[in-house]
Amino acid sequence: AYYLLKYYGPDRIAIEVVTFGPGIDLVRAGNANRSQVDSLISQGVQFDVCMNTVDTIERETGKKVDLNPRAVKVVAGVAQILALTEKGFTLVRP
Repeated sequence: AYYLLKYYGPDRIAIEVVTFGPGIDLVRAGNANRSQVDSLISQGVQFDVCMNTVDTIERETGKKVDLNPRAVKVVAGVAQILALTEKGFTLVRP
């Protein structure tokens, strides 16, 4: 995301990172990369978190998942990806 912002400029690109499954670790409040995530959010990148994944983790562990308060909660990560591609976003996978 950082290099896309650098290449295109924040006014010429919209970036939305959708996290689900083990990927939600990126938007946990205590993540080691929190400062980088917050920096990208400050530059206009949106980080979505799949609440289906969060609900499953909380049910299986009995513990609340502490999330970055700047992450946007979405019902289902995969559904969010489909909705974004229907709006013309390009899917880029790691």
